[in-house]
Amino acid sequence: MRGWQVHELGDPGDVLTWHDDLPDPEPGPGQVLVRVHAVACNFPDILVCQGKYQERPPLPFTPGLEIAGEVVAAGEGARAVVGDRVLGTPPMGKGGYAELVLLDAESTLPWPEGMSAGQAAGMFITYQTGYCALHHRGNLKAGETLLVHAAAGGVGTAAVQLGKAAGARVIGTAGGPDKCAVVKSLGADEVIDYSDADLVTAVKDLTGGRGADVIYDPVGGDVFDASRRVAAFEGRILVIGFVAGRFAEAPTNHILVKNYSVVGVHWGYYRQMNPGLIPQWQDALNTLWAEGRIDPLVGVELPLTEAPEALRRLGSRGTTGKVVLTP
Repeated sequence: MRGWQVHELGDPGDVLTWHDDLPDPEPGPGQVLVRVHAVACNFPDILVCQGKYQERPPLPFTPGLEIAGEVVAAGEGARAVVGDRVLGTPPMGKGGYAELVLLDAESTLPWPEGMSAGQAAGMFITYQTGYCALHHRGNLKAGETLLVHAAAGGVGTAAVQLGKAAGARVIGTAGGPDKCAVVKSLGADEVIDYSDADLVTAVKDLTGGRGADVIYDPVGGDVFDASRRVAAFEGRILVIGFVAGRFAEAPTNHILVKNYSVVGVHWGYYRQMNPGLIPQWQDALNTLWAEGRIDPLVGVELPLTEAPEALRRLGSRGTTGKVVLTP
């Protein structure tokens, strides 16, 4: 098969190497071999190439955390049969930047009817993260105000749609008029252009000084610092990630005085600690899709051979929705 491998750590554009003759994987018990129709790009793909991700697969490895495709072989006890269309997450280091991948039984889920390959590949981690964060960790209620940072990106677009589906008033933040227009098109009630407005002032103005009940923060750094200042009484700041590159501090005296919560959301940890929740969340997401209440946004779709360019665009934070590669 053809695909990408990383033989030394560094920036993806420097260390991703294309191969025309990688060995085809063979499914073991419970596994399926999937011909990849689409693989979604995620920020951790960049970090794992750089050796900065919390999991460090041995060299050489293939990135790619989430895929959609067709089963071409199945091991004993697999959850799918040849011909099934599935989505899922390959084992770390044996990822989807290749023509064929293996999925373990617990990572093999149905490809929702009517979704494009790009949507199916790109919805799993972002929408699972959003559902876990908003419902399981954040306890978002209808009528509450949800503030979504980086709302035009992959995780942000998912959170906007899931927040609206839950009956929340959604305020999105994005940089520049084009991204703000995307966020508005997704159903956000209000959009703040953080490149042209003071974030704290804008949120307070939109909420009558009360602040946001739930804050979805995949950025960290200065954005987290601003979030602390606009958290409502009994608000919940959901820590999703740190694409800003700085781990912000959460001073406990401020948390105590304002009476808000800072809640960590490490979705991947549920696969180890409580894996039974993931298919439940996926069933809920599939229902929302069937009802037309979510519609995963694919902003960029490129050939698999252009993986370094795809990750460059993703890392520049200039994209909207998900960045997807198709063989």
